[in-house]
Amino acid sequence: MNLKNDLLLRAAKGESVERTPVWLMRQAGRILPEYRAVRESVSGFIELAQTPELAAEVTIQPVDILGVDAAIIFSDILVIPEAMGLPYEMVEKRGPWFPKTVQSESDLKKLRIADGVDDLSYVIEAIKITKKALNGRVPLIGFAGAPWTIFAYMIEGSGSKTFSKARAMLYTQPDFSHKLLQMITESTINYLKAQIEAGANLVQIFDSWAGILPPDHYEEFSLRYIQQICDAIQEVPKTVFAKGAFFARKEMGQLNCETIGLDWNMGIAESRAMIGPHKTLQGNLDPAALYGSPKEVEAATKRMMDQFRGSRHIANLGHGVYPDIDPEKVKVFIETVKNYQ
Repeated sequence: MNLKNDLLLRAAKGESVERTPVWLMRQAGRILPEYRAVRESVSGFIELAQTPELAAEVTIQPVDILGVDAAIIFSDILVIPEAMGLPYEMVEKRGPWFPKTVQSESDLKKLRIADGVDDLSYVIEAIKITKKALNGRVPLIGFAGAPWTIFAYMIEGSGSKTFSKARAMLYTQPDFSHKLLQMITESTINYLKAQIEAGANLVQIFDSWAGILPPDHYEEFSLRYIQQICDAIQEVPKTVFAKGAFFARKEMGQLNCETIGLDWNMGIAESRAMIGPHKTLQGNLDPAALYGSPKEVEAATKRMMDQFRGSRHIANLGHGVYPDIDPEKVKVFIETVKNYQ
């Protein structure tokens, strides 16, 4: 199917574009009253993510309502541990929680390498429904969590400010850690390939907890597995977004991917110098800038665009949009990018 708007894919590949494409992390979600209406029709987040027709509906909402240049499939990074045999729950106002965690070789034996098609059929079905409904209007982004971030949840059992249990495991049981990370990596490759087969035009790897590791551990326990995924996925462009990993930007520039996502703490000129000219950079407006007045949002967006001017760029925030931000301010951000000269 030919895309009517392929700006995102051209920008990712470094091809010429008429204007900078724009989308937002967490665009399908809590900022939109239309999303909340769908969410309230089911028992909660997990049922919504596992109901392909509804997941497709909320995936498309930002395209219709906000005018973004891409849809990103509505799902969660923690579907991978569940597909491997470690189920999780989504606790209201607390986030993900795993009733059981992985602590030993015996726990490892209870896990399997996930099959992207069978074990995650509801995501694959949602992608197929979304593709049909989008009818080529914009590209569809598939995604997965980076192995280190998934590992952190599987060991810790929930979100954490420090992930001290997961980090301790890297020091006390490095061989065990590498075994689990390898299983997650192979599961993730299977999953992303299934997403691409179902119609995803680009995939993004989210390393949400990259920034809590020291640089040597990040290289050993995260970047090498991200590299494996990037090397295995050749079918579509790939984006790597490692929040907080400012210390690894030079190494990220050597990954076999097209785009590097920057968080809002990463200086744009410095990042370009470290990563080099041959990657597209994505980002990186501070999500909190969208709390400003419409004029302030427009000014902050223009300042960001000025810094990226003349280089390969996909406009986005430096992290996911916050749930209490006014959708009208989000529209100001998107329209400012679209009208930027």
